[in-house]
Amino acid sequence: MKVINTAQAPAPVGPYNQAIAANGFLFTAGQIALDPQTMTIVGDGNVEAQAKQVLTNLGAVLQEAGCGWENVVKTTVFLKDMNNFAAVNAIYGQYFDEAIAPARSCVEVARLPKDVLVEIDCIAVLPT
Repeated sequence: MKVINTAQAPAPVGPYNQAIAANGFLFTAGQIALDPQTMTIVGDGNVEAQAKQVLTNLGAVLQEAGCGWENVVKTTVFLKDMNNFAAVNAIYGQYFDEAIAPARSCVEVARLPKDVLVEIDCIAVLPT
């Protein structure tokens, strides 16, 4: 097991790491729309801006582990409001090649950390 952390993504706000590499896979913590430098929310009230920041943060964690979007095999998207599905999906689709897009779950939740609108985590296959 190897701990993965990068200054290019927000520091954990609790007793966890940004990701763990284990048994050929990378398991990321959920990323929210925090600016990694200021630790403030990006795009307050704007789900598209938040989705972009979330995916930027997730991409930084993947890169630190030596992975790219093509290595991702599963994502989970947590939405504050399922009415934002289409808007988040449009941003999400910019990061994944549809032909090899990962499996995905998307759920509406009552509340997310720091009252953000979207959170995403993923599992990726580590390159050999």
